[in-house]
Order: sequence, then C-alpha cells, then structure tokens
Amino acid sequence: MATSGAGDHGQGQGQGHGRFASSLTARYSDWVLETLDELPGSFLLTDPALPGHPIVYASRGLAALTGYAPRDVLGRNARLFQGAATDRATVAGVREAVRAHRPHQAAILNYRRDGAPHWVLLHLAPLFHARDGTLLHFLAVQVPIAPAAVARGATCHTTGHLLAACRDEASRVAEDFPCATHAGKVFVDMDKRGLETEEPRVPSDSEKDMAISTANSIVSALNSYSKLTGLVVSRKRCDSIGIPALSSSLKLSLGRIKQSFVLTDSRLPNMPIIYASDAFTSLTGYSREEILGCNCKVLNGPGTSLEVLEEINQHICSEQACTVDLLSYRWKFIL
Repeated sequence: MATSGAGDHGQGQGQGHGRFASSLTARYSDWVLETLDELPGSFLLTDPALPGHPIVYASRGLAALTGYAPRDVLGRNARLFQGAATDRATVAGVREAVRAHRPHQAAILNYRRDGAPHWVLLHLAPLFHARDGTLLHFLAVQVPIAPAAVARGATCHTTGHLLAACRDEASRVAEDFPCATHAGKVFVDMDKRGLETEEPRVPSDSEKDMAISTANSIVSALNSYSKLTGLVVSRKRCDSIGIPALSSSLKLSLGRIKQSFVLTDSRLPNMPIIYASDAFTSLTGYSREEILGCNCKVLNGPGTSLEVLEEINQHICSEQACTVDLLSYRWKFIL
C-alpha cells in the first residue's frame, strides 16, 4: 500500500505541484508541511480559491487508508474518491456544505485506489481568516467506519426468517390467486436486491470523537504556524469588522472573573459577541477568534427550546433581565 510523507510532498512539487504546496506555505510558514506530515489521521486540505477546488495537501494516514500517495491526488478534486455506489444525495449534501461554506459530517461510501469500496465518516470544516472572514481552505477528515458485525448479523438473521416467511406467504397467494403471481415475483426480486447491497454504516460515537479530535489537532497546528505569518485560522466565519475594541483596563477587569460569560453589543446589527471569558472558551470549545462577532445563537442546536429562545428575545426587547434553563451545544457537537 502506498505511503506518504515529506518526501512524497517534495516529489510532488518536483512534478509541478509546487503551487499547491505554496497554497499552504504562503499563508502559514515553510514548516507547516512538515508539521502536518507528523500528525496522525487521514485528512486532506483543499483550496477553493484555485480552479477546480483542488487538493493541496494529503496526509500519511490518507495514503494508508485510500492507497493514493500525495503525488496521485495533489491538484485533483476530492471527488476522485467517489464511485458508482456512492450515494448521490450524500454527495449533494457535501456539495451544498461546500457552497455554503459551512461544516458538515456524513457517512459516505468511498473507493480506494484499487477500486475497493469502504465506508468513512467524512468530517468537513471550512477554515477562515479570523480577522476578515476570508475562506482559506477546506479541511476534510476521513475516519473509517467499522462494520457493526454483531448487530448487523442479528438483524440479518431476523430479517432472513421474516423474508422467508413472506416468500412462503407470497407463494401460497400465487397458488390461490394466479393474477397475483407477478406482484409476488417483484416482491421477491426486491428482497434479493436489498440483501445483495450492504446497508449504510452508522458511525459510532468513538469514530465521531476521533474525527473531531483529528480536526482539532490540525486546526491547532495551522493556528500555530499562521500566527508566524500574521494569520489566525478560525473554524467559523464571524464578521468582526466594525466591532469596537474593549479597553485594556476593561479586559483586565473582565479577565479576573472566573465564570463563563460573554458580552454582546445591542447597538450593532445581530448583537455580536464582543467579549468571551476564558471559562466560556473552555466550556464551549470556541476560541475567542471564532466567537467574537458571532451572535449567541451559534450555541443553539436541534434540542434547544424555541420557547425559551423566544422568552429571551422578549426580555431583550423589553430591556429586562431574565434567568432561564437553556440547552446549548459545544463546538464539536454543532458539527
């Protein structure tokens, strides 16, 4: 199986892929490739600013998982991993997330270089310039989804008995009602097709955590090197332009408060967050660069009560204090 590393990236550059490496080195530093090579996990980075939205970095883990060395994928679109049985609706969901510049997770059937299909959890995250919101890259982490052998075996065993009983019943109906024979054949054929096609795999919590952990490590590494070139990478686009800077003395005073809290500015459109405490960033997983300029609704999720949110809005409009119990979501669960 193919492997990769700094040598492979260097060889790719010698074959005319230098501009793909410069997509990273120009925005971060010359050492960012070596650092990414040392990170575990299967992942790639793409540059939406280049024609065709090509892959500009591929990890060692991706080579081990897919059989594609970096020189095989640099400059190509990530759809090269898709094949005949890849679900079109899943692909459309990924494409829409890319178009909307938003994070996305999906279980998808990909194909290795040798043509073998395999299920992966795709964890997609856009990377923005934290200051001006410019889209820099897309990060795509691939985590293999293990087959749920025991559960699927039990299900198939039960399903097999059920289908056998249905076929027997269909045969009896066909004997009693000849006009129903065609319908019975169609029913049986559909059953066979269902058994021949592998059920879509559902990623486990540990596989989801692995994808998130890998993404966090990559973003942390990029942030370390982006600071050398004046960039700060953010996983969320937050428009912080026009947000007034707090005075140093006020920040110092606020920094002494050990509770989790944010300050918003009701005078600005969308009531953006203008300050976030250390405890807040620790609790939610958002860095200050990511959360400043955002509305507090970024903490909402599918289980957040709309009634409670409406109550909060009413108190804001009437300029009254309120205390509520609210289900919020940390960063990794929002993705």
